[in-house]
Amino acid sequence: MESWLTVSTVLAVLVVGLLALWLVTLVRARRVVFDRTAAERLRIDLQLSLAEQQGRLGIIRDLQDVAVLSVARLITRAEGARYTAESDPSSAVRVATALVDDGRVALADMRRVLTIVREGESVAAAQPGLQSANDLFRVMRDAGVTVVFTESGERFPLKPGAELAVFRILQSALANTLTHGGRGTEARVTITWTQDGLQLLVADDGIRAVARRDSADAADFAARTKYTIDDDLKALSANVAGAGITQMRERTAMFGGIFNAGTVPGVGFTVTAIFPSLRFHNGIHGVDLDCS
Repeated sequence: MESWLTVSTVLAVLVVGLLALWLVTLVRARRVVFDRTAAERLRIDLQLSLAEQQGRLGIIRDLQDVAVLSVARLITRAEGARYTAESDPSSAVRVATALVDDGRVALADMRRVLTIVREGESVAAAQPGLQSANDLFRVMRDAGVTVVFTESGERFPLKPGAELAVFRILQSALANTLTHGGRGTEARVTITWTQDGLQLLVADDGIRAVARRDSADAADFAARTKYTIDDDLKALSANVAGAGITQMRERTAMFGGIFNAGTVPGVGFTVTAIFPSLRFHNGIHGVDLDCS
């Protein structure tokens, strides 16, 4: 009897130990997924910012060349004016007037440079919005993901918070495509503007992309992408989880939207965010505004 109790105690300790180890491993795995998602978003943000700033630097270089030429011309005319004034004092007034005009032109050129620089600083500090979507698509294409973008309906202005939420959902969905599908994946992005709202759809063929890279031949590719009706039913009822998915769902809910994400067996992954009343939604619905 004592021997049996000893064995039971040892088994119980082992079970508890294994359970604790499993929980620690699960927490670490979730933390790794979260860190990877955050790192991917940071990388895309940095590349977006770099793309915008590179465009501004090109403008600044052009304006700076013009400003330098204006200053050089001003100095040359000032040198000539000094000798002209010595030999013909009566012309000093006319020369001074011309120099003032040249000085104003040079000053205007310099101010244009400063304006672009300051605009670049403010853009770098500002949050991205849908105006950054094309830069996001370019970054994804550079990373090897083919992005096909379709937009329909009549655009309407979005409040900054709502626009940022939509952009972050789009960004997270494409980051997910890049992470799981990798190079060669095609992502179809569709934005539909309705009378009162907006619908965002991101559908990729990540499963097929991975199969194309890893398959030895056509038969192997067909086997890797094969699916059944049961797979379709399971995908429809599956609850997809993960740090990125949770954040996208929460961002959608904050603005009265409906979020859905899931695997399309044999094809890839689809993300849908539908905002029925985004035109009028101010982002405070369901938020406790009591400051007391």
